[in-house]
Amino acid sequence: MVEFLRRLRYLLQRLLWAKIVIMEGMRTVFEAAGGNEGLHRLADAWHRRVMADEVVSHAFSHGFHPQHIERLAAYWAEALGGPTTYSDYYGDETRVIRMHSGNGEHDEMDRRAIACFDQALADTGLAEDGALRQVLHDYFAWATTTTMSRYHESADDVPSGLKIPHWSWGGLQE
Repeated sequence: MVEFLRRLRYLLQRLLWAKIVIMEGMRTVFEAAGGNEGLHRLADAWHRRVMADEVVSHAFSHGFHPQHIERLAAYWAEALGGPTTYSDYYGDETRVIRMHSGNGEHDEMDRRAIACFDQALADTGLAEDGALRQVLHDYFAWATTTTMSRYHESADDVPSGLKIPHWSWGGLQE
C-alpha cells in the first residue's frame, strides 16, 4: 500500500508538472488571464471588493489616484508576463513598495485583501480555470505578504532601483 501511494504521488506530481510546462509553453499568465482587458476587469473587481471591506478599505481612507485601477492592472500585467507599461509610464518597484510601506504591520488587512482578490477572481470568471486561479492567488498572496509588507516600519527603508518581480506558472522568476 505504501508503495502504491508513493507511485500515485509521483504520477500526480508529474501530471501537475506536465500541465504547468504545457501551459507555460503555450501562453503567459498574463495571456491566460485575458491580457490587459482581463487584468483591468480583475483590478476593477478587486478594487470594488476592497472598498466594500471595512478593514481593507482603511488603506484607501486617505484617497487614491484617480487612475488606480488602470495602474494596478498595468502593474499586474507586467508582473505576470505582459507589457512593461507600468515601468515605462508610472514608476518602478521601489515606488510601488514605498506607497505600501511605513504603515505598521497589518496581517488582518493582508488576509482580507487576499480574500477580496479570491472573490474578484470568481467575479471575473478567472476562478473557473483551477490552474489559473491557483497561480493568480499564489502571486497575489506572495506579493501582499512578502514584497508589499516587507518595510512596515518606514518607506525610507525601501532601497532604490527595485524592479517589478515577474511571476509565471512556476512561481517567482528570479
